[in-house]
Amino acid sequence: MELFVAGLSHRTAPVAVREKLAVVPTELEARLRKVAGLPGVREAVVVSTCNRVELYGTFSDPDQALTAVHDFLIQELTGGDPDHELLPRLPKHLYQRTRGEAVHHLFRVAASLDSLVVGEPQILGQVKDAFDLAVKSGTAGPLLGEVFSRAFRVARRVRRDTGIAQQRVSVSTVAVDLARQVWGGFEGRQVLVMGAGKMADLAVRVLKREGAEFVVTNRTRARAEDLAGRLGGRVVAWEALPQALRSADIVLTSTAAREPIITRATMGEVLKGRRGRPLVFIDIAVPRNVESSVGKLHDVFLYDIDDLQKIVSRNLEDRKQEASRAEALIEEEVGRFLAVDRGRSAGPTISAMRTRVGSVVRAELDKIRGAFPPGEAIDRAFRGLADRITAKLMHTPSVALKKAGPDDEGLGLLEAAHRLFDLSPLKAVGPESDALLAEEGGEGAETTGEHGDASDPTTMKGTLKGVP
Repeated sequence: MELFVAGLSHRTAPVAVREKLAVVPTELEARLRKVAGLPGVREAVVVSTCNRVELYGTFSDPDQALTAVHDFLIQELTGGDPDHELLPRLPKHLYQRTRGEAVHHLFRVAASLDSLVVGEPQILGQVKDAFDLAVKSGTAGPLLGEVFSRAFRVARRVRRDTGIAQQRVSVSTVAVDLARQVWGGFEGRQVLVMGAGKMADLAVRVLKREGAEFVVTNRTRARAEDLAGRLGGRVVAWEALPQALRSADIVLTSTAAREPIITRATMGEVLKGRRGRPLVFIDIAVPRNVESSVGKLHDVFLYDIDDLQKIVSRNLEDRKQEASRAEALIEEEVGRFLAVDRGRSAGPTISAMRTRVGSVVRAELDKIRGAFPPGEAIDRAFRGLADRITAKLMHTPSVALKKAGPDDEGLGLLEAAHRLFDLSPLKAVGPESDALLAEEGGEGAETTGEHGDASDPTTMKGTLKGVP
């Protein structure tokens, strides 16, 4: 399994760091093609949400690919500045995982076990969108197709077989919950929603359920009108944003802008017209829509996506038991996936070994064939003897290769087999390999499929070059 993932998330980096790596939708395909074009990288998917930016890929050369990915992330975060203030902190912000550990990470992400709000439903759709874009762009090949497809099935199983998705919550619902707590409810309060994307849509739906009145503004007015029309709000022209800020009590921002829209300078005139009325900003965008210094202004209260962690931790307490069940399910599914992949990886090597041994056995038997009378029956007997000797000689090494884990020891065993039997490198996996595994009675799809037994996976933790 030549898979890797590298990036950062809400678990390792604050929003001030995450936003430097975040990708707005219009730039995502360009970022994707950059990653796919890095040396040693064969396939690529880029997942960019408000809580994580992760690069998934497969490598033809692990050292070359992981070094290139490391350098790319550093360049994106620091702009190539060797004296950038972020450099000393990057070891604790960035992470990288390979092979089995990367599969485990992807399964947890898709199942929302690694989310800010455990059990939230949005991340699965976001990962699917990222994969669909990679397929459309031609950067996702068969290996990523297989592992992402399995991740989607695993995520659905987690939601079906555990209670982790009960009383669904998301970043948007937590944001609305925070707004409710600040004001003690929404009665008599005016809510301004900046943005008309998915996060804004989710927030507006929650606001509507809470009985709040809201207005929507967006640079593209048609999108604001669509959202407000569907959910019963009003539209404010983007050009009228200063006036809307003067009358709002709560502002929920979720636009895809690269730079802050609300700055300390622009708030000067707004606050003059408010006459001391408090204003609450809840900024769930990454990059942030509201400049951090705005929160220092008198009568202004600013919460960004990291501030939502306090509410999230309470939700997590209620879900710990279900999360434990989901984690066990993930471990089981990772084991199944790696067992099948392990068997398929060994198939070409086993096939080549058996061909090499079989040719030697047949050559030796051909030397004594002449001592026997000619005839089809004798020929069949010698061919059968050659096959039986080959099968007996190959049984033990075949079983050992199929049981080898996807770690350094397992990879070393495959390399040793190639050297000992003088084999050429064989990387292709096709129907002949699956057929061979089934014939050998090994860990093929029949014994490690959806309902089969699988051994615990052996994972390998990788580190970025120079980053623990």
